[in-house]
Amino acid sequence: MANQKLYAGVKLRETRTRLGLTQKEFAAKLGVSLPYLNQMENNNRPVSTGVVLALAQEFGFDVTELSVGDAERMVTDMREALADPVFAEATPPLADLRLAASNAPALARAFIDLHRAYRQTHERLASLDEALGREDGRVQPSPWEEVRDFFHYCDNYIDAVDRAAEHFSCPDGQSKDAMTLAIEALQAEGVSVENSNNGELRGYDADTRILRISSRADLATQRFQLLHQVALLTQSKLLDATLDFARFQSNEARAIARIGLANYFAGAALLPYRPFLEAAQSTRHDLERLADQFGASIEQVAHRLSTLQRPGAKGVPFFFVRVDQAGTITKRHSATRLQFARFGGACPLWNVHRAFETPGRFLRQLAETPDGVRYFCLARDVSKQGGAWGAPVRRFAIGLGCEVRHADQLVYADDLDVARKAAFEPIGISCRICERKSCHQRSVPPLERRLNVNPNHRGVLPYEIAE
Repeated sequence: MANQKLYAGVKLRETRTRLGLTQKEFAAKLGVSLPYLNQMENNNRPVSTGVVLALAQEFGFDVTELSVGDAERMVTDMREALADPVFAEATPPLADLRLAASNAPALARAFIDLHRAYRQTHERLASLDEALGREDGRVQPSPWEEVRDFFHYCDNYIDAVDRAAEHFSCPDGQSKDAMTLAIEALQAEGVSVENSNNGELRGYDADTRILRISSRADLATQRFQLLHQVALLTQSKLLDATLDFARFQSNEARAIARIGLANYFAGAALLPYRPFLEAAQSTRHDLERLADQFGASIEQVAHRLSTLQRPGAKGVPFFFVRVDQAGTITKRHSATRLQFARFGGACPLWNVHRAFETPGRFLRQLAETPDGVRYFCLARDVSKQGGAWGAPVRRFAIGLGCEVRHADQLVYADDLDVARKAAFEPIGISCRICERKSCHQRSVPPLERRLNVNPNHRGVLPYEIAE
C-alpha cells in the first residue's frame, strides 16, 4: 500500500476551481508544465511528490485529503453493490472501480443510487399494493438512508455547524460549562426548563415554551438534550441553510437530517473542537478521562473523536461504529480507509461483537483487512438504562479504531507489539466482498472468486474458493 501511486485528478480540479485559477496559472504555481497538469487532472499521470509539496507550501493544502475521501468510500460502496447476485456474471475488476470513482465520481454515485433503488424496489414487492396506491410512483431512497449517506459523504464533519457550536461553548475562547450555557441560552429565548419523569428524554411545548428533560437520564444525556433544543431554537437559520444545500428528496429526509444536524451541534458544543482536540492529544485519547473532563458519555466521546477532521487542524483519523446485539450497525463513520458495509452486519471476527461478553471493559484488537491495511481497534459495551425498575435497557457495543501507524498516540496501545505480524487478526468488511479463502466464519462465498464443490470432502466450509 505504501508504494501505491496517487491519482487525484478530481481533487486537483476541485482545488484549482476553488482558488479561481486557470490551468496555466495553477501549473505555474505548482512548478509543472501545462500538459503535465492536464494529464494529472485527467488521471493519466499520478500526482508527483513535487506537486504534493507545492500544494502544501503554496496553498497550505492538507495533502491527506488527496488520498482519502469520496473515492475510497465509493469504491467500497460499489464493491458492496456489485456483490448483489444480480451482477454475478458481470463483475468489473477492482482497478476499473477505482478508475470510475476517481475519473467519474458523479457516474459512480449514480450507480450506487441506482442499485439502492433496485434493492429497495425488490424488498418492497411484498407490499406492492401499497406502493401502487401512492400518487408519486417514483422509486426514492428511504429518508433514513438518504440522511445517512449525506453525513457519510460529508466525512461526518459539518464545518459551519461545528464552528457555530464551538463559538457557543467558547464565547471568549475558553470552554464554559455546557449545561449552564444551554440553560442561559434557553432562558434568553423565554424557555423554562423542568424535570420530567414520564419516560421521555426531551419534550418541548412551543405554546407554553416549557422544555421538559428526563430526570431519569444521566447528566451527559441531559446536557446533550438541552444543547439539542438550543440548536433547534437558536440555530434554525444555519440548520436551514445546510439543509437547503443538501437538497434532500423528501420532507421526511429533511426532517430527519434536521435532527441529525441538531445532534451534531449538541455533540460539538458539549465537546468543542479545539479544547477537545487538545485534551484528546494530551490524554492520548483516554476515553474515560475525556468523558470525565467534559461531562460526556464514553459513546459521545468516541463519536466526537471520529469527527475531528477540520481542515488545517485534523485529529487522528478514526473510524467509529455502534452495533446492537444482533450485529446490526446502528451508527457508522470512518475517516480511515476502512469503510463499513452499507447493508447487513459487520465482520463477526471484529472485537466489537465480543464486547457484549465483557461488560464494562475495553477490548483491544490488532486487525488487518484484506487490502493489507492494519488497524488498532478498541471496543466496549454501552448500556442505556431505563432509569426505573422494569424499564427496558438498551444495549449496544461501540468500536473505535485507527490505522496502526497512529497507535503510538493512543494510551490503549502502549503494551501491544504492533511490529509483530502474527499479532494482527484477519478481519473483513462483508463476506461477499471479502477475498479471504480460509475464514472459518464466512457466511456466503466471495463474489469475485469461483468455487470448487466436492461432495466427497468437507472442510469448515462446504466448498473451496478457487484462485
